Amino acid sequence: MKFLLTATLIALAPALSLAQAPAKAKSAPASAAKATVKKRGGQVVPKTTEEKIEIDDDPAVKLTPADLEVAKLVHTGDIACELGATVHVTPHKREGFFIVRVGLQRFRMHPVESRTGAIRLEDPVGGAMWLQLSNKSMLMSQKLGRRLADECMSTAQSAVADALKKNPMPSLLEPLPAASAAASAPVAAASAPAAAASAPVAAASAPPQASAPAAPASK
Repeated sequence: MKFLLTATLIALAPALSLAQAPAKAKSAPASAAKATVKKRGGQVVPKTTEEKIEIDDDPAVKLTPADLEVAKLVHTGDIACELGATVHVTPHKREGFFIVRVGLQRFRMHPVESRTGAIRLEDPVGGAMWLQLSNKSMLMSQKLGRRLADECMSTAQSAVADALKKNPMPSLLEPLPAASAAASAPVAAASAPAAAASAPVAAASAPPQASAPAAPASK
């Protein structure tokens, strides 16, 4: 009896294997499809792609030779500002461009023309501007209409600020000392002939002095 049962199981084993094979084959494409969907979903916006897009070059921006010369004067590094803020200015891989960061905000800037003589960097997309003067810098949001960081000074700017405290610049409404001295010289020269001309008049108008009476002759 056992022999017949064993022989029956051996005879049915190939059939059972063939019946299970198609089921596994059918489930394999489904698993592969799920894996593909998961893989695609995970690579919609990879981290490396986000970073590349964030700082990717804008071919529409063309810097002139003058802009590149201005870029050489931009102070880079960690620049301390008021209220404990710090602005990080880092040169970009593209010449003339800079990455400017403060807190969680990040801007990609390049030089623009300035009529005041200050160094001006702008991010047209982010709507921000970095203004660098000889003694301080400031970061402004043109979208928000307010300053993001103020009174920022690099080492070179701190030295200029200290020098201006000791020797403040003259007011635009006040003439320079040399100019005021030169302007007063012609006035003094013009007044000299008038003083000389008035001397004879003063002498002529003076009343004649009475002469002393003559002494009596001695006998």
